[in-house]
Amino acid sequence: MSKVETAVARFEEGCSCAQAVFSAYAEGLGLDRQTAMKLSAGFGGGMGRMAQTCGAVTGAFLVLGLKHGGEDHDAREKTYQMVREFAARFTARHGWLLCKDLMGCDISTPEGLQAFKDQKLRSGVCTGLVRDAAEILEGLL
Repeated sequence: MSKVETAVARFEEGCSCAQAVFSAYAEGLGLDRQTAMKLSAGFGGGMGRMAQTCGAVTGAFLVLGLKHGGEDHDAREKTYQMVREFAARFTARHGWLLCKDLMGCDISTPEGLQAFKDQKLRSGVCTGLVRDAAEILEGLL
């Protein structure tokens, strides 16, 4: 199974968008699945269900940091450059990075969360965002 398929499968099994993307790649970068799930747990739903930056995007940012990051200036700059490139590619596909814009509702509010559920946006929109984030990562890694 490809990492893209793994990310989608984990999301469909109930992981958050961030956990699905991060864990699919983290294992190949030396981090065990359980630790990857814990590290990315707070990023789903646009960071703690605040409807901010999409969890699939932040999960991808975590992957890029794990792959390219470090304490020195050059490693940080490489990571920043990769994050900007990922963001540009994701935005080119979807127009936005923010969960609430991608969903068309604000899941940080009770009304928005209910609309998210009623419209079945997890399967209807989020699965595709997880897939796209993983595909973009494939092109960058």
